[in-house]
Amino acid sequence: MKPDTIIKIDNVSFRFDGPLVLDHVSLNIAKGEFLGIVGPNGGGKSTLLKLVLGLLEPESGAISVLGKSPRRGRSAIGYVPQYAAFERSFPITVQDAVLLGLMGKSRRIFGYANADYQSVRNALKETEIGDLKDRLLNTLSGGQLQRMLIARALVSKPEILILDEPTSNIDSRVEEDIFDLLKRLNERSTILVVSHDIGFISEYVTRVACLNRTLVCHETSAISGKTIEELYGSPVHMIQHSH
Repeated sequence: MKPDTIIKIDNVSFRFDGPLVLDHVSLNIAKGEFLGIVGPNGGGKSTLLKLVLGLLEPESGAISVLGKSPRRGRSAIGYVPQYAAFERSFPITVQDAVLLGLMGKSRRIFGYANADYQSVRNALKETEIGDLKDRLLNTLSGGQLQRMLIARALVSKPEILILDEPTSNIDSRVEEDIFDLLKRLNERSTILVVSHDIGFISEYVTRVACLNRTLVCHETSAISGKTIEELYGSPVHMIQHSH
């Protein structure tokens, strides 16, 4: 593994019950990259993230995170789940939800230390929602909730930030704000983001990994309408967002 490789995915295949979801996928992710992962529904994007997080085991091939197995390396990862999969009706405040990002990482056996609360304040400030710390989750807008999820992932100061469809069901203005935030965070963290909007994320990411059971990586400058058509299997229009 090259010295700057932070995640190595080597010839990985995976299936649940039935045909392969991932078929001999290989990818090296360098320290400091901002990688976009795109592809059709059912193409294996979320499955690949779960393999990197050590939540699933590959059928064949190997994955390493910081030179360790995914289960050992995932303590260095901050994870933001899909917006639609997050249960927001639970009666908990923003501060308490962000504290959950320190579970298993706090030095205190019971409860949290003052340093933990300071870490929460820092994460909320960085995501620009410090004034919302006492609000219940079910009172937040979609953009505010997404920033809370990012703060929860940031609170443990991860080396790697992984986000699964962070701006689904969020309007385009808020989407730009979220990706502007991620661009700033990329100054200190390696970022992997799954997105449905290849035209939009190409404004931000350094490479695009096109995944539909198999994987091909492109520099953002090489993405074209033909590339997208081959990935999705039908004509798809690239949407250019204004900034």
